[in-house]
Amino acid sequence: MAGQGRGAGRRAAACLLTALLALAGCAAPEPADPAPQEIRTLLDRHARALLARDEAAYAVALDPALAPTAIEEFDRLAEVPLASWDYRLKDVDRAGQDGAGQDRATVRAELSYRISGYDSGPVTTERVLDLTERDGRWYVTGDRPAEGATQQLWQQGDVETVRGERSLVLGVGQSEERLKAIAATADRAVPAVSAAWPGKWARRVVVLVPASLDAMGGLLGAPPSSYRGIAAVTTGEVGGGPDAPADRVIVNPEAYGVLGDFGRQVVLTHETTHVATRAATSAATPVWLSEGFADWVAYRDTGRTAAQAAPELRRAVRAGELPAALPDDKAFAFGGDAEALARAYEGGWLACDLIAERWGEPELREFYRAVGGHPQREGAVEKALGEVLGTTPEAFTTDWRAFLRERLG
Repeated sequence: MAGQGRGAGRRAAACLLTALLALAGCAAPEPADPAPQEIRTLLDRHARALLARDEAAYAVALDPALAPTAIEEFDRLAEVPLASWDYRLKDVDRAGQDGAGQDRATVRAELSYRISGYDSGPVTTERVLDLTERDGRWYVTGDRPAEGATQQLWQQGDVETVRGERSLVLGVGQSEERLKAIAATADRAVPAVSAAWPGKWARRVVVLVPASLDAMGGLLGAPPSSYRGIAAVTTGEVGGGPDAPADRVIVNPEAYGVLGDFGRQVVLTHETTHVATRAATSAATPVWLSEGFADWVAYRDTGRTAAQAAPELRRAVRAGELPAALPDDKAFAFGGDAEALARAYEGGWLACDLIAERWGEPELREFYRAVGGHPQREGAVEKALGEVLGTTPEAFTTDWRAFLRERLG
């Protein structure tokens, strides 16, 4: 009886200790939610099936209601030569249950992909996926861009692919003939840029041609009206290293379409310059320099005079409206006064042309790299002017204004 009493006492003490530990916050931890790992595994399988072009394996993870739309996108991607396709899970929100009592979740994921033979770094975008769990398995019921994320070209329609010697052109709603012409123009742009910028760069370019101005806005995540008169733009990350998101040249089919052969060549050479100089361009680089250098490369071997290539600025100079200073970044904003925008581009180009003529092309390239290599915007141009060109901002502005009068007056 005494032994039984001692055992009962020990059990009572253990129960009391357990209760005290629980009150003190030392209760056994709840088991980890297995959903994130299960969803991560699902997305990995989904990505492998897409890369392998295995439609049956790709469809396994799809809810029947989503399957037709998702398989259509899967088919469109067949024309895109993918080297990689990966999801990185960023957030899982257990959204409760649907009307049938099935668990739901909303997932935020970063999608990254590379095009084979062209991208050293990936293109990245954020996606939101809706999932439902049935019989212990998760199914994708929705897949859409995250707020603020851009569309991808294959989400806009069937993709046509044309391979140039130095370019890859992907189009939606475009004829093969037109895409081949764009590829030929891009192929000529690459060696022209390499001659003016002999540093290390990929020496190839990916061009996207959407079906319309509205579709271009979707690819850029911006109002289409902002790009109405812009023939092409380049996406990318300034100061990017080898793993930075890949550049894309996006053509506005409407504005590009009204240009002649010369204008189209200038546009694609200009945009290809942005691709080439991306690693040397940073937040320290003023827009007048990045855009002016791209125009300088585009016009470099064309034989065009300043009067021919800078008509808006020429009109201003002849009207006695000589700019007091180099254009600031705000002067390059799209969607505003088209003539003022043209004057800003022309002013930046002539500033670069002045450096190339007076100090030399190697010094222009060195100046560009020196500005972009500065740790911040403040002082970047001033330091490069002094160290590379041996001048000051005040003296350079005076020289630039005199150059405008000489060339455009």
